[in-house]
Amino acid sequence: MRNNKNLSAEDLPVYQGEYSEDKLWKKVGKMARKAGIKLIYYVLLLFYVLKDPKTPARYRMVIMGALGYFILPADLIPDLLPFAGMADDWAALIAAVSFVASAITPDIKEQAKAKLREWFGPYDDSQLGEMA
Repeated sequence: MRNNKNLSAEDLPVYQGEYSEDKLWKKVGKMARKAGIKLIYYVLLLFYVLKDPKTPARYRMVIMGALGYFILPADLIPDLLPFAGMADDWAALIAAVSFVASAITPDIKEQAKAKLREWFGPYDDSQLGEMA
């Protein structure tokens, strides 16, 4: 799937084997400032939905696929390229967040926001987009 020019929601399960918490936190640590608070917020939303025991298996598969794709260093557009390098990561994360939106509870949003405050300090919720 890495050679495909377009990433779709159907491709996300292919990447679930790349997902692990350790790999996720390493990638977030490296990318946090560069990626920006909104992208990290989406990653955290997916992470906390994944951790929720009420999350259905089909959601877990999509989340692990999207986070696995985010973690994977050799993706469609290399992350080393400014801005454009994270466009495909954004596509995967947006597709997954849209797919699991019904599982993103106010509690999950607050967990993600608390982690953002821990990492980034005070911020304005408007920086997080419509998922805030």
